[in-house]
Amino acid sequence: MGRVLFVDLTEQTWEEFPWTDKDRERTLGGKIMAADILLHHIKPGMKAFDEDNWLVVTTGPLTGCGCPNTSRFNISTISPLTNIVTSSNCGGDFGLSLKRAGYDAVIFTGRSENPVTVHITCDDVKFESAEEIWGLTTGEAQEKLSDYPGRLVIGPAGENKVLYACVFSNERTAGRGGVGAVFGDKKLKAVTAFGTKLPKIAKEEKLRDLNKKWTKLLHTHPLTGRQLPKLGSAGLVAPMQAHSILATKNFSAGRFDGFEKVSGEELAENHLVSNAACTGCVIRCARKVVVNGKVVKGPELETLGLFGPNILNDDIEKILKWNYELDELGMDAISCAGSIAFAMELAEKGVHDFGVHFGETDNISQMFEDIAYRRGEGNDIADGSKRMSDKYGGKEYAINAKGMELAAYEPRHAVGQGLGYATANRGGCHLNAGYMVVVEGLGLDVNSLTPHGKAALAIMFQNLMESVSAGGSCMFTSYAVLPGFLIAKPNMLLTRIILGAFPYVGPVVNLLSHFTKVPQINIPLLPHAIAVKLATGMKSNMAKYLTWGAYGWNAERMSNVILGQKAGADKLPKRLTDELQDPDNPKTKVPLEQMKKVFYRARGWKDGIPTWHRLKTLGIKIDKSVYDAAVAAAYKPEEA
Repeated sequence: MGRVLFVDLTEQTWEEFPWTDKDRERTLGGKIMAADILLHHIKPGMKAFDEDNWLVVTTGPLTGCGCPNTSRFNISTISPLTNIVTSSNCGGDFGLSLKRAGYDAVIFTGRSENPVTVHITCDDVKFESAEEIWGLTTGEAQEKLSDYPGRLVIGPAGENKVLYACVFSNERTAGRGGVGAVFGDKKLKAVTAFGTKLPKIAKEEKLRDLNKKWTKLLHTHPLTGRQLPKLGSAGLVAPMQAHSILATKNFSAGRFDGFEKVSGEELAENHLVSNAACTGCVIRCARKVVVNGKVVKGPELETLGLFGPNILNDDIEKILKWNYELDELGMDAISCAGSIAFAMELAEKGVHDFGVHFGETDNISQMFEDIAYRRGEGNDIADGSKRMSDKYGGKEYAINAKGMELAAYEPRHAVGQGLGYATANRGGCHLNAGYMVVVEGLGLDVNSLTPHGKAALAIMFQNLMESVSAGGSCMFTSYAVLPGFLIAKPNMLLTRIILGAFPYVGPVVNLLSHFTKVPQINIPLLPHAIAVKLATGMKSNMAKYLTWGAYGWNAERMSNVILGQKAGADKLPKRLTDELQDPDNPKTKVPLEQMKKVFYRARGWKDGIPTWHRLKTLGIKIDKSVYDAAVAAAYKPEEA
């Protein structure tokens, strides 16, 4: 396996960072590896824009091994948006290029005096002035660097430290948590990687055979083989409407009368030029559309939902244009849309008029520019909905968790997703939440309004998806854990029996994370664990995958506590926990406190903080004095 590179931007020096095979076996790779590295570096009070805040870019052990959908990489750092650890996943070419340069990861520290581009090759690291490309959009910057196959760039939003600025690799985005702003603070405009090294495969022939079966599984599964290629993630708009989980008017409702105008069907039938894919992807869910006569990347579900129903807009042509503009400026669509929707509600309630209003969209493009360049009212919106609510009020309808704006799923009709949003380590993220909506109507149809069994299911999916991501795989490949007939034949008697028993699956499966030797299970449906074993030679089975996930979750949570996260920080806005979505149905709010009690007990946490015993059982090494001080601080009142 590859090396870890450590780059000091202040001194413009580089060296190898110590990382052993035992470290790899403990952390798998990807975001779990990054969580472990950051846990042993961060200090109380450290902030995102401190010079010694590390940017950790990691690949997974399956990256470059020929497995389907495994080109993804991760960027972790302290988030300027949330002030805790964020991890942002991306499907661009940079991860594969970094791996071919001989590195599993690269860590950036310090701050360059002037804008810089870092070029990484197998045997050298070069620092080049980025003055010529500073100020360019993400597309323009990548065009200037087109001779390099693996690229990371930021746009104007990152340069101006918009708190939800993102990083681009080709057309794909490391979108959440403001990692682009940390690049901008370090004056790191771009990074390139190039090499010709290939990973050594422990059992190449067996892995090749598994990959064929894995590809066939993804091609034949109803979600990865049919729905996603046909409609992309936008195909979820219609079922979200049907299940009352389509965020509408700043999450005040879950249904939108004009949903069909911004649906995946509308996109596919009237605007789709072609499908597109990340490197090595066999699903091909990405969309290509035309904006201003140019073929560009189309919007994902989150952009359609949050810049459609959530701001009362049914004009898909505008969303296609806005998606392109956001990409060029380098801003996270989810946080930008959530912050604009909050600004619209503040204006509607007469609190403060930012110049944006529900259903009025002619000035949205101008607002994007104002946000990216921090001009006028855009300067406040650039800081996100939490800081806006700190300044203007309205916390009960500032739709974020831990300062990160929620994705497009309205959780009052999917209460397990609500629990996931609240407990997600990086904040209001649908994936870090365990993507519970997949079993609460958008795949399986488990009762979405009952809290029963949701805590255990959330933990199971959170741990599983943590490891799937850390391995280098696309999250969509984890859909295949759900047997296809449960989705294709929802009314079949066997399906109804299995769905009735599904809430009991979580507690049973979570027990596997406490054992290291169990029979290999679910491999026909979830090949990731056996692929890691064949690719690397490491011990890997379903139990190990769940344990790796638990390790990553607890390491990241403990980092957040050291950084100052308070006990009881796992919260949602009162709109989602106290107000009914449907006034005639008392179950249509998130019973968060009820579910959290079960969740904490099952996680081995107290008030959202891992116990010392839980850290020890997972093998997470941290000084006891550091732990005790962080826990004590977590119970102190917030400073005014």
